This record gives sequence, C-alpha cells and structure tokens, in this order.
Amino acid sequence: MNAFLNMMPQRPRMPSDGRFRAAMIGGGLIAGAAAIWAARRLLPRLYFAPGWPGARPRWSPSDKVGVGTAVGPDSLSTSLVWFSLGHGTINEVFYPRMDHPCIRDLALIVTDGRGFSSDERCDTERRVEYLAEGAAAYRLINTCNRGRYRIEKTIIAHPRQSAVLQHTRFTPTRGSLEDYRLFAILNPHLGLRGGVGTAAWVGEAKGREMLFGDRSDNALALACSAAWADASVGYANRVSDGWRDVMRHGRMTRHYRHAPRGNVLLTGEIDLRDCGGEFILAMGFGTDPGEAGHAAFAGIQDDFESLAAEYVRDWRAWQGGLMPLERVEPGERDLYRNSTMVLRSHQGKTVCGAVVASLSIPWGQAFSDEKKSAGQGGYHMAWPRDLVQIGGGFLAAGARDEARRALEFLRDSQEADGHWPQNMWTSGEAFWSGIQLGETALAVLLPDLLRREGALDEAELAAYWPMVRRAASYIVRRGPSTQEERWEDARGYNAYTIGASIAALLVAAEMAETRGESREATFLRETADAWYSSIDFWTYVEETGLARRAGVRGYYLRIAPPDDRGEPARYRGDLDFWYRPRGHRQKVPAHIVSPDALAYVRFGLRTPDDPRMIETARVVDMVLKVETPFGPCWHRYNHDGYGEKTDGSPFDGEQGHGRAWPLLTGERAHYELAAGRRDEAIRLMRAIERFACESGMIPEQVWDTYDIPEHDLYFGRPSGSAMPLAWAHAEYIKLRRSLQDGRVFDLPPQTVQRYLVDRVESPHVLWRPEHRRRSMPAGKVLRVELNEPAVVRWEAGGREVPTRDSGLGVHFVDLPTAGLVPGDEVRFVIARTGSDRFLHPIAAIRPEVVRIERGDHHFNTERRRQPAAARTAANGAVTIR
Repeated sequence: MNAFLNMMPQRPRMPSDGRFRAAMIGGGLIAGAAAIWAARRLLPRLYFAPGWPGARPRWSPSDKVGVGTAVGPDSLSTSLVWFSLGHGTINEVFYPRMDHPCIRDLALIVTDGRGFSSDERCDTERRVEYLAEGAAAYRLINTCNRGRYRIEKTIIAHPRQSAVLQHTRFTPTRGSLEDYRLFAILNPHLGLRGGVGTAAWVGEAKGREMLFGDRSDNALALACSAAWADASVGYANRVSDGWRDVMRHGRMTRHYRHAPRGNVLLTGEIDLRDCGGEFILAMGFGTDPGEAGHAAFAGIQDDFESLAAEYVRDWRAWQGGLMPLERVEPGERDLYRNSTMVLRSHQGKTVCGAVVASLSIPWGQAFSDEKKSAGQGGYHMAWPRDLVQIGGGFLAAGARDEARRALEFLRDSQEADGHWPQNMWTSGEAFWSGIQLGETALAVLLPDLLRREGALDEAELAAYWPMVRRAASYIVRRGPSTQEERWEDARGYNAYTIGASIAALLVAAEMAETRGESREATFLRETADAWYSSIDFWTYVEETGLARRAGVRGYYLRIAPPDDRGEPARYRGDLDFWYRPRGHRQKVPAHIVSPDALAYVRFGLRTPDDPRMIETARVVDMVLKVETPFGPCWHRYNHDGYGEKTDGSPFDGEQGHGRAWPLLTGERAHYELAAGRRDEAIRLMRAIERFACESGMIPEQVWDTYDIPEHDLYFGRPSGSAMPLAWAHAEYIKLRRSLQDGRVFDLPPQTVQRYLVDRVESPHVLWRPEHRRRSMPAGKVLRVELNEPAVVRWEAGGREVPTRDSGLGVHFVDLPTAGLVPGDEVRFVIARTGSDRFLHPIAAIRPEVVRIERGDHHFNTERRRQPAAARTAANGAVTIR
C-alpha cells in the first residue's frame, strides 16, 4: 500500500501552506473566544431558558417521614391536595387525586455568596415532630452539618384551598441574617403519564410575582409571603438549572422567564431582609394557572396560625370518633394514632372511598415518570388487596364511614365478569393486567366484616349482593388456581388465595340463602367444601430435602403451579421468578415456602395447633425469618427478587433481593394470638413499632443484612421500598384491636363453624377442563364442572347425564362413583348439547380417565386430621363472632 501511495502524483508543497494553516487556527480561536464571550454575556439574559428538555426526570426516594391532607369538619375537605415529606422537605404533592403526583420536591438552598453553599436535603441533620397527636401536621427541623444555620418548617394543607403551606423560619447559628442568601428550588412533575412535559415561567397573580408550572389540566403556582428577591426557571441538570447555578456561584447568575415543556426547575430567592427570616411558601394547584395562582395567593394571605389551628382541630375531631385502642397494651412506643392518620391520609375525596397503597414510589430515585417506566404507576394507585386490608383497619379502629366508603369504591370498580383489576387508578381504570383471585375473594369478605361490626344492617348489606354474586361466580368459574397470588409473582395453587376464596364462598352462600337463592347457596357451599377437602392435595408436601433439614414430616409450600392437566405440580416442574438473574429464575415448587401458609389459620381452615401448621411454621422460620436488632421479621418467600440489590443500590426492575416485611410480623402475631400465645403477639407488635421510622411511618420492607451507610441502609431499619405502606399500618391497627378483643379481629366465623367445629368434609372431587384430575380417593363422588351446558357420557353402562345449572355460570354433573373400588377407572366424554353434540366435544374426543385409589394412597385431608381442632374452640382461632 505504501509503495502504491508513493507512485501517486504529489501536489508541490507551497511555502504559504504553514502560514495559511496557522491563520485558520488563529481565526478559529478568536471566533470561538468571541462566541464564548457572547454566550456568557447573552445566555443569562435570554427570555427562553436553554437546555431543553432537561435531564431525564426521576421521582423522590420513597422513605417518607410524613404524609398528610386536610380532612375538613365533615371528614371530606374541599382541599384536593395530599403531600408527603422526606429528606427534610416536601417531596411529592398530589393533586387533584392521590394518584397524580405533581412535584418531585421543594427544597431550600443556603449560601453566603463567598463559597459556602448548602442543600438542606443532604447537608443537614433532620428531625420531624407532630403539631398534635394523630394530626397530619408536621414541624421539620433541619440543622446545618457545619453549624451555620437552622431551618424550622411547619407544614399543613390549606383546610379549604388546594394548596400546601410551609411556614419557614431561617435562623443563622453563625453570623447574622445579612450574611446569608436563601433560595427555594421546586421541581414540578405535572401530568404523570407523559414524562417530560411541564412548562414553567415567571409570572404574576393578583399583582404578586409567582413561579408557575403547567401541563394539560394541571397547573401549580409557587408564592412567597416575602417578596422574591430574584426568580428564574430552567431545565434540570442543564445550563439553565437554577440549583446548579446557585450551588456553584452562591447566587443566581442566570435569569430566564420561560421554559417550554420539559423537566423544569423553578428557582426563587427569598428576600431575608424583607421578612426577617420568617416567611410562608404556598404551592397552589388548579386546573389552570389562574386557579393555581388563586390558591397560592390565598395561602399567603390567610393567617397561618389560624389555618394550622383549624387544620389540627379537624384532625382531632376525626380522631375523637375512633376507638381508644392506644390504651391496649400501652408501651414505650404506640403507633395507633399515627396509623389511623396514615390510613385517612391515603383516602380519596373526588372518588369516594378510593385508597391508594402508599403516597410514594418505591425507589423513586431510580425511576422516571415516562409512560412506559416501571415507576410510572408507583404505589399511588388502588390495589383491591390493599384496599380491603385498609378497610379492615378502618373498621378495627371504629372508622365505619371510611370503611363503608372503601366498600363503595370496590362495588363501583368491579369488572363486568366479577373480578377486580390487579391495580387501578383511583378512577377505576386498570393499570396492570394481571388478575389475583384472592383480591376478588377479599372483596367479598369486607361487607360481611362490616355487617358483623354493625357498620351495615341487613338492608344495606342486601345492596351489595349483586357485587358479591358476580364475585362468587367469578371465583367458582376461575378458581382455585390463580393467575397471580398476592405477591404478584407466580400462578397456581396458593394457600392465601385458597383460604380467602373458601371463606368468600361461604360468605356468599350465606347471603344467597338469605335472599332465597337456595340453589346458588347449596352450590357455593359444596364448592367450598370440595376445595377445603383438597387443601393438602394442592399445597402440602412431604419428605422433601427441606423437610428433612427442618426435622419435620411435611409443610405447606408457597405455591404449586398447574401442570399440563391443571393439577398442582408440587414436586416437579419449575416456578418462574421475576426480578432474578437469568439462570436463577426456576425453582422446584416444593422447595419454596412462604408465610402465606399461615393464612389457613387466619381464614379459619386450620387450627394453630394442627401438626401441619406447627411444622410449616417451623420451616418458614428456618428459611424466611430474620432476627434484627429490633425484633423478628419475615421474608415473603425464599428467592424473592423484589428489593435492593445485594450491594444496596436501588431496585430497578430486575435482579433484586427481597427484604423482610413488617406486615408479615403482624400476620405472625395474629397467628400467635390465635394459638393462645398473647405475650408473643405483643412482643411481635413491639417489633413492628420499632421497625417504623422516627416519625412512626411503617415501611414495606426493612433492611435485612449488614449496614451499608453509603446507601443509608441499616440492619432492621426501613429500606428504600415504600414508606409508609398503608397495608402495614392497617395490619398494626387490626393487631391492636385483636389484642383488645382477645381474638383475631377479621377471622371469618363461617369457616370456623363449618370446618373447625362441625368438621364438614366434602363427598365430592371436582373435575374441570382446566383442572383434569388424574385420580380420586375411593368413596368420593366425581363432580364434572363446565362453563356451559353439556352432556356427559359415562362409559360405565353407556349412560348420558345432562349437566345442571348452578345459577352462577357453572354447569355440573355428579357421576355416581362412590361405589367404585381402588383400581377402577372412571371414563367419560363431554359434549355440547344438540343433535351433533358428540361431533363437537368440549374437552377432547378421547375419553377422560380418572383412577380410583385407596384413601391412604390419595393425598387428602383425612389422613392427618387431629382431634385438636374441636378442642381449641376456646382460643382466638375458633371464636365465632
């Protein structure tokens, strides 16, 4: 190649080439310097902020130390804002519903203009106090790490306006007020579902300069009772970013009046000399900038002390109508009033009865608000599962109206086929597409609990029969296997789902009978009985390696996925786990356990002293229990992937490691109370209280291993998941009520009476196209269930038997198999009704075959039935309310 190039003709080198090149370089340097000079002179004075659209937006960390909203004198305030607090600031405000977060945070920056710059979110020691017990009104005290200043904030929602108010007192602890400058930095995230897209500008309302943000039908305005000494808008992490400007220069060197839609920041300097270091910041919200400006202006015009007194008075009035459960087992820390306040702060106003799971986004700092982001939904949505638990918490505290509203929301958000969405916006619009059978079952149990507590009379209960009927129909048509269990991570036969479903079927049967629908009532009870008699067949395993390690014969597993016939694959097959590294997602079902199995006691299907339950608890403790410095806590199941990564970095949608859940400590406390071990239940309640943060917020998860200070993770303290979790607070409230009553508060009496006292066993074994039994014990009747009318041809004698209509969308036929002996086979073909029915069979052309086995060979509940079931009627597990 070089030889070839040498043969090419070369342009003669001219003497001026070097001078020409030097001139070009010099001219370029001069032009570049001129451009930089011009940019520095002109850029800070542009009308529109440069740097569109800004950095990718992120939400706030989820470790909240406070949540709040105005309740109003009638418990339904006209103020449509909810707020949360964390890291010494207001971080996330929700408007006009709890599922619409509108800001990331509102922070203060302190400088002295001579090299000192301090961000209160990371450069202070922070403390939080309540203005009054049980009121969602807070005082935040942020003290500079370098001893330069102290910031005291009092934060409330305006009782009658959609505004959040922050009364602030800035106090220098070194130097004088004249030595410092103070800046407010607000990062709006309006609109939620579209990611970057908030427009920002500096404007006026009623002659007062304010900072505005707007997107679609959501607007905010930030006003200060003191005059703004300076104001600007810009884009996050770009040249127009006000935070970067102030932290770098100690003052605002760039001023922009408008920032078109993007990830914007609003920056305002408070005139400390004008206000003497004491001022009010008001964030007003509305459907347009005018309404938002009006709310903000009202917030700085009204007398703050009077507003705070009114706000606290309304909260005290609401708390005054609740049961005094703080008198039950008083201790060094009591979270009862905190917990009722948390539940009330999560309930909606514009949509009656909607309650979100948490006013937080777990590991929000790792997620954006873009439409397809895993963090877009956060926990500020309604999960029917959580909603029922929260409704029970309200009821346990005596908040009957709030519990009734929660039930109304469930009634109004039920899907046409009877189920509820996995989760949904508070409008009722579904978000995720999964279906948890247990959520449908729990929704049936709530009206019965309300009835038992006197919150619904019989006439009011009758209004919910259509909802219950549709739900019961869905359960019998789709159960007992669920597409997702309550942890939303696996499908199959799960103890918690089965327990809730059996209880729901008995509740529905009771309601059906009351309304004269005896056919439906009979079918519901027979289905519940058949499922009850199959519990061990579906979820119990014996003589596994895990059982040998624990020194037990067997235990209830977490979940058994359906095999190719729909039967539980307990000892074979694999469970797929989300959030696990590739190559580590499949596990044998029999090796996975969960505290879910204790639900058989919570739902009244087993006694706590049943040997199977005792041995299951032993295995669960061996595999999932973690002893923290603050008390014991449990993981959801082994190989859980929903939590921080092993290095402590935030969970980001994959390859995490599940941590311990305080609400499971509450569920275990209920199990211990049912077993008559009250002292142990109290000890576990104390552990929950110690897991909470300093302000009494109970987290979803606590850190379960060695400390990682750089990620603010400490053994037994809240992790980066949701805090507070309303479900955890509800479980705590129910535990206090259970301790007062001496029995498990939400234990269904129907299951206790039927299975633990009357000890009903089913004569049926169920066969369905999606659950095709291979075998059945001798002496049982084979019931074939279908979702449409059919004819079943039983090959023994060539008889054809038409199905009967249950009235609930299930058609069934009972084959007379009780007289068959082990070794016999039941062969049948299913066909649609009509003249050509056997040309178009429902199941398959080949006959279905079910083998008859001896009772001791077939895994059923008869083998290990213990007489202790009836004997424990005196303890909390079987007390009928």
